[in-house]
Amino acid sequence: MSIVVVGIGPGSKEDMTPAVIDALRTSDVVIGYKYYFQFVKPYLKAEAQCIDTGMKRERERATLAFGYAEKQMSVCVISSGDAGIYGMASLIYEMRKERNSQTEITVLPGISAFQKAASLLGAPMGHDFCVISLSDLMTPWALIERRIRAAAAADFVTAVYNPRSGERYWQLYRLREIFMESRCADTVVGYVKQAGRADQAVCVTTLEAFNPEEVDMFTVVIIGNSQSYVDESKFITPRGYYRGAESDKSVGQSIMIRSFQTIRSELHHTEMPLWRLWPLLHAIHTTADFEMERLLWMDSDATGVLYDKVRRGEVKTIVTDVTMVASGIRKGALERLGIDVVCYINDARAVSMSRELQITRAQAAIRLAAEAYPTALYAIGNAPTALLELCEQMRHKRCLPAGIIAAPVGFVHVEESKHAVKTFSTVPKIIIQGRKGGSNLAATLVNSVLTYDDAEQLKPGRDV
Repeated sequence: MSIVVVGIGPGSKEDMTPAVIDALRTSDVVIGYKYYFQFVKPYLKAEAQCIDTGMKRERERATLAFGYAEKQMSVCVISSGDAGIYGMASLIYEMRKERNSQTEITVLPGISAFQKAASLLGAPMGHDFCVISLSDLMTPWALIERRIRAAAAADFVTAVYNPRSGERYWQLYRLREIFMESRCADTVVGYVKQAGRADQAVCVTTLEAFNPEEVDMFTVVIIGNSQSYVDESKFITPRGYYRGAESDKSVGQSIMIRSFQTIRSELHHTEMPLWRLWPLLHAIHTTADFEMERLLWMDSDATGVLYDKVRRGEVKTIVTDVTMVASGIRKGALERLGIDVVCYINDARAVSMSRELQITRAQAAIRLAAEAYPTALYAIGNAPTALLELCEQMRHKRCLPAGIIAAPVGFVHVEESKHAVKTFSTVPKIIIQGRKGGSNLAATLVNSVLTYDDAEQLKPGRDV
């Protein structure tokens, strides 16, 4: 007594394995979903008995298979693709256990639909991947959604089976919505209809542009990971063979990209303009503090306005209150954009002025900077007295900065300094409200401005 369970592949004869063809040729009884017999009939012997059933009749087909096998007939059960992937193989084994049958079972693999679709799209499955079915006939939707969220958050390349049908019309929209919470809008998406068959259709698009209305039950959808890209219309996910030849910059950038994706997926408010999202991601990445979502205060489109000034060459100098802020601003970005960073905190004139006037060195440093660089971009990440001094210089029209990054930290005059600087409405500002702040925050906010052209693709760390 034996049953052979075979995967006939996606539908073309070229994709059917020789072992499967041999099994079909020697079978007395062939059992399967009626649609699939058009692909196997050329290989059946003339006297073979064909038993075809409609959809949702899997248990009936399995029962028939055991009935014929127990009559000492050679039985072949067919599944499309691979019989072990959403196919009949597991049901046959479960029924053997249920019947306490001694029937011998052999499973012959076939090329799965996602493998065929992947080959037509290019090489999308080049790294870790998962396969999810959206059919909720036997799996609760709540569990399917948990799996979707896990796949999206873990950056798996994800193949989607049973994406859409007449009654299953909204689930693919929900999957796309969940992926958009964790993935960039330009994440590569490919889908193939009727893979390997006469009316085959192949499409490559992006997560944002992907339209579920173009998908049906005979379509496999593949969503790329953060490293997937399109080259000459082919969807490719790199395995990493070239990583060893890359510099540490590329490794650092890759880590930063994954970090930003994680942060974005954990934000309380996922819908916000890019000019706010980009510096916010930088602030949380630097501090691991999600309270930044509440503390970050910005003038409307401050990041875009400041970047436009940088792009047009209007910002030639960045003034910082302390050297630690200057140290955190990316040197690669400064060189790329032709910008200098100056800090007068250790200038002998600032030391002398602070002693003579009984003010802080940070105040004295800002007075010197305001005279030398009245239109610079100012980044304050330590001393509230420096920010208050900058406000005084602006109030008396001794300087008009191109913009202000305000993130002083501490307990004395910190909040007051931030309230004061908000009043200068003509100067674009990015402020960390409250007592929190620091040199690292000021520097990373400057970096967010200098790299704002990377924001749309959500790919930070170009100059790391």
